[in-house]
Amino acid sequence: MVLSSTCEDPCEQLQSTFASRYVLDPLPKYKLPEKSIPKDAAYQIINSELMLDGTPRLNLASFVTTWMEPECDKLIVDSLNKNYVDMDEYPVTTDLQNRCVNIIAHLFNAPIGAEETAMGVGTVGSSEAIMLAGLAFKRKWQLKRKSQGKPYDKPNIVTGANVQVCWEKFANYFEVELKEVKLTEKCFVMDPVKAVELVDENTICVAAILGSTMTGEFEDVKLLNELLTKKNKETGWDTPIHVDAASGGFIAPFIYPDLEWDFRLPLVKSINVSGHKYGLVYPGVGWVVWRNKDELPDELIFHINYLGSDQPTFTLNFSKGSSQIIAQYYQFLRLGFEA
Repeated sequence: MVLSSTCEDPCEQLQSTFASRYVLDPLPKYKLPEKSIPKDAAYQIINSELMLDGTPRLNLASFVTTWMEPECDKLIVDSLNKNYVDMDEYPVTTDLQNRCVNIIAHLFNAPIGAEETAMGVGTVGSSEAIMLAGLAFKRKWQLKRKSQGKPYDKPNIVTGANVQVCWEKFANYFEVELKEVKLTEKCFVMDPVKAVELVDENTICVAAILGSTMTGEFEDVKLLNELLTKKNKETGWDTPIHVDAASGGFIAPFIYPDLEWDFRLPLVKSINVSGHKYGLVYPGVGWVVWRNKDELPDELIFHINYLGSDQPTFTLNFSKGSSQIIAQYYQFLRLGFEA
């Protein structure tokens, strides 16, 4: 959320011209009114103020979805009061998330079998998805370093300087050094050669971007995998790759099906994608999928039983709405692979 600050003049009043027949006394803008007002007056005041916002369908400044079919809008409205975390109360909604994770895992060529079974979770957006993926990498690296009797207090992550701000947030909030590959006049994305040169024994992962925020370019994940595999063999490390496919994850499988960027590459351990971008769902919904359960340390998963049964959960928040998860499944079901 945007950071807000308190107003120096708490007595400033709302402009309530269109609600004047209901509102005899001025209403404070930054304090609770002394009394309640009629519901239609409250609606009119807020609706009139919102007229000064931009029109979402004319918003070309961001990548998020601003229109969905009326049938999906109805599903969203009907499910606004469903708490996503109440799995026992809303088992079908929980199953819809599971279906979405499976659909995305297959789309990203995740291994599905007895030995390797992909796992995933729905998030508020790719920012939360990246935080969760980063935490999994950090904790797994720390556990390995502890078992080897080596220092585990200086983790780092390698990215290009073109990463979205959520990567900087992750590094800052969770105390991970951010090692950025600088861009050049001829290359506006991360150079895999330079990225691998920055990798050391403290690198928890290299993050590749499939769809740069600034230009939409795909980074060469296949070359990164080849170079990193070679370095891992030479050093004895096992530095993995995360693919930030927030923008490109729902584009590449359809337009560039032969492009190898996903779980077909052995070092790719997790992928995030934004449902509210080219997943064609209103904000905010994102997804993160891990290659298998070994990539997600058990100690990061919390088990709750507030409603009776055991509910494993891995999120940064707790309560949230179910409507975007349902909307995502609607789009998958409605459009299919060949839209």
